[in-house]
Amino acid sequence: MGYYVSLERMDEIMNKLKNEYKIYAPKRFKNRGWKPDTDLIRYDEIDSVKEIVYDVKSDFSPKEIFFPINQTLFYFTEDKCTENSLGDKRDIIIFARPCDINAIKRLDTIFLKNGDKKDNYYEQLRDKINIFMIECRKGWDNCFCVSMGSNQTDNYSAAVRFQDNGLLLDVKDDKFKNYFSGETSRNFTPEFVQENQTKVKLPEISSSDLLKKACNLKLWDSFNTKCISCGACNTVCGTCSCFDTTDIIYNETSRNGERRRVWSSCMLEEFTTMAGGHKVRETAGERMRFKTLHKVYDYNARFGGTEHMCVGCGRCTDRCPKEISFPDTINSLSEEIEKISSGKSSREVDK
Repeated sequence: MGYYVSLERMDEIMNKLKNEYKIYAPKRFKNRGWKPDTDLIRYDEIDSVKEIVYDVKSDFSPKEIFFPINQTLFYFTEDKCTENSLGDKRDIIIFARPCDINAIKRLDTIFLKNGDKKDNYYEQLRDKINIFMIECRKGWDNCFCVSMGSNQTDNYSAAVRFQDNGLLLDVKDDKFKNYFSGETSRNFTPEFVQENQTKVKLPEISSSDLLKKACNLKLWDSFNTKCISCGACNTVCGTCSCFDTTDIIYNETSRNGERRRVWSSCMLEEFTTMAGGHKVRETAGERMRFKTLHKVYDYNARFGGTEHMCVGCGRCTDRCPKEISFPDTINSLSEEIEKISSGKSSREVDK
């Protein structure tokens, strides 16, 4: 069912929705960007549709709404543990682009379908999520969602096209249709970006022998001097799921405290440090190798189908202080794999 709704009328509808839902969308924070004199576009709770930034790609993904940066799992005393309960009983509406909706699907697979146990802490927030898709017809410079097959989706409760003085909506979910009954009917079918400026070719790694050769490429050594292992790429990524757990003791003599889950990053130097000080991946190049293969090979090899972990949002490239292009990294890997498959080693090509 399609509707046209003015901005003022949409705010009235949102005020009704807020009785049952917390509403999140990309929001502008003035002078909070990571570069001087820039703004930050980040997901936050909104009170008005006019707060939604729809004409600029958000700097962060919406994942922190249901996979918080810092999440208390349970509280403990000397003789008892109590699981943390959700304070707000309302469900959640998220305004998100197709690539981010597909990124949520990847996280669902990782946390809910990865073995025979679900992550209950993820699930209790994820079950609250309803998605209003922000139509995305053009993309931005570093986007490569078309190459990753994540440029479109039908996984939404409603789709939204922003216009100067109002919105077009395609409302699919019956539980939201009552909020729009009486609004102006309008034919609206959301459109999706069909071509990006940035394109990637995915590597074809068809055997364990080829995978081993991919892991030993000289390509990865180049990142030892380029990458500073800051982890910024993981922080803005919509599909990165690494975390640490830590116990917080309230004071030195207390046995009372809480266990928290805190985002971490496979690109950090200490991420794979084991007892005794050994590091599984010691160099920036080894960490980049792990991340790249995880995004464009390992996830697909584990879960099958046509999906890869990376959805091509391009935020990692946007955020990297050393301007490392992840699409270029994927394409370089694919080129090296083609050389190996054709019988030419990387060393022979260098000569």
